[in-house]
Amino acid sequence: MTALANRYEFVFLFDVTNGNPNGDPDAGNLPRLDPETNRGLVTDVCLKRKIRNFINLVQDGEPGFGIYVQEGAILNEKHREAYKAVRPNDDAVATAKKLSPKNAEEETAVRSFMCQNFYDVRTFGAVMGTGINCGQVRGPVQLAFAQSVEPVLPLEISITRMAATAEGEAKKGDDGEDGRRDNRTMGRKHIIPYGLYRAHGYISAKLAERTGFGEADLEHLWQALEQMFDHDRSAARGEMGSRKLIVFRHASALGNAAAPALFGRVTVRRRFKGEEYALDGDGLDNLPPARSFADYSVSVNRDGLPSGVEIIERL
Repeated sequence: MTALANRYEFVFLFDVTNGNPNGDPDAGNLPRLDPETNRGLVTDVCLKRKIRNFINLVQDGEPGFGIYVQEGAILNEKHREAYKAVRPNDDAVATAKKLSPKNAEEETAVRSFMCQNFYDVRTFGAVMGTGINCGQVRGPVQLAFAQSVEPVLPLEISITRMAATAEGEAKKGDDGEDGRRDNRTMGRKHIIPYGLYRAHGYISAKLAERTGFGEADLEHLWQALEQMFDHDRSAARGEMGSRKLIVFRHASALGNAAAPALFGRVTVRRRFKGEEYALDGDGLDNLPPARSFADYSVSVNRDGLPSGVEIIERL
């Protein structure tokens, strides 16, 4: 695999319509919010989960593209596979409840096994110091929390179910109005009518050297960001889609400009009746709430771009 020789940053824009992009289990699964600004939040863990799911779907067990963190996985058993590869003649490895590297060489070997065999380990890193210890890996790809570009207003929608779960429930009397059985089950769905979210990502070529994250892995990452929502549909998430992926490619491994300055070159503005409004400016209070991506414009400032930095618009 061709080694990664360039540092990258990227701006990722995605939206949700009539859905919950990332519920908070500590708040009754309400969409996550910044309480000071009422801007919606989507955690980095949520986005990484969708990337993992997409890679697992597309690569489908191809060697080197296993997924370490997945539903139902027993992590220690995945660690055990590393020790089986490193200690092929040690029968005790198969049943040991605890394993640790015997020396620095073996520590490197088990960590390398995990990086080579699991895409998400060599991409995002992992803490693997449980009972069967494979150490810790710092991943070259990191994502910040996504935040909606404007405040959002979550709605609580009542839902009903007319089917009965048990015979006794089905035999209840009529509701007295339209003759239907009184076996309705009330529930709640929490949605955001519309929200455009912005996330920032970072890719370190130097850390990629340590995990083996290469050019082919990078292309799989871009593909995941572009298409992952198309394979992650559910009733709870409504309509979600990737809208913009703007990549800053540095000419060197260490980079040629500061990330915050590059992110500042991507500007999102509100659009209404042919006019555009800055999101931190005046006039927004008089506009109707955004209800589609067409209510925004996205621009990239290429003037005075630092030497050694290239802007690539993937979406």
